[in-house]
Amino acid sequence: MSLENSLFLLTGYTAVGKTELSLKWAEQNNAEIVSCDALLFYRGMDIGTAKPSAKERSRIRHHLIDICNVDEVMDIGRYLRMAETAVRDIQSRGKRVLITGGSGFYLKAFFAPVVDDLPIDEELRANLESRLKKEGLADLVSRLSELNPMGLEGLLDLNNPRRVVRALERCLLSGKSLPELQEAFRKGSNWLMERKRQICVLDRPVDELNARIEQRIRGMMDEGLIEEVEQLWISGIINNHTASSAIGYRETISWLEKSRQDVESLIQEIATNTRRLVKKQRTWFRHQLPEHHVVQLSGQQGETDSQTLFQ
Repeated sequence: MSLENSLFLLTGYTAVGKTELSLKWAEQNNAEIVSCDALLFYRGMDIGTAKPSAKERSRIRHHLIDICNVDEVMDIGRYLRMAETAVRDIQSRGKRVLITGGSGFYLKAFFAPVVDDLPIDEELRANLESRLKKEGLADLVSRLSELNPMGLEGLLDLNNPRRVVRALERCLLSGKSLPELQEAFRKGSNWLMERKRQICVLDRPVDELNARIEQRIRGMMDEGLIEEVEQLWISGIINNHTASSAIGYRETISWLEKSRQDVESLIQEIATNTRRLVKKQRTWFRHQLPEHHVVQLSGQQGETDSQTLFQ
């Protein structure tokens, strides 16, 4: 496969060691990095996301990091447009493109449909949100059932208010049932997913990865995670569900609201939830990723030759 015409996707589990290897590969292959990490978009979310430092970013140019404020909601449609612009720009300058990050939803933009072309109707959404508050979730599910006479089984999580509102909104806007919408969605495409690509997943032994997770969290505390969250609170992180519910941030927000004592318990809570996230990532990578290469790491990141990441 031609190196020049490919997108190189480097992903892996939280704390596996993506950052250093991505920098080395980019340096050795005349590449720039495009982030597909859902939390690196936000300014000020630095410590809790293990965002590449200014020094690391000075080694290799990065794209789509620090592109919005923490109280500003990022969406996949906007990401698709910005990522396409970044990729075209990088390739127009004769450089290769390295996509990095562990956020499955944004990673998926490079190999599968992730967004439909239905317009957003702010008035309709506001009405549905108001109805949800007044009548409850069961009322919206009942209305959605009326629009889907073949049933809703297996189509979506009916206990998730946000997904029910969005599903009902899409049915009302399109005049189609959810199965009809899903079939049209599967036939969709985008410019990014039509590019040639190579995918590498980084992995480590479970015990080693768990140890790295705890070490990382303790390092974050030493660097000032609690103080970072306090500042983000002032900046409006509470108004952004994606940002405020991110692991490391949601636990710290809760800790600040309640005890503000026993930092060790906060560390262990974040570590437990991070390990749970890794389990979900393993399932997602196994079932959602197309053909890919797995590189098993062990010990220090530098022990693996970055040139073996893509074959």
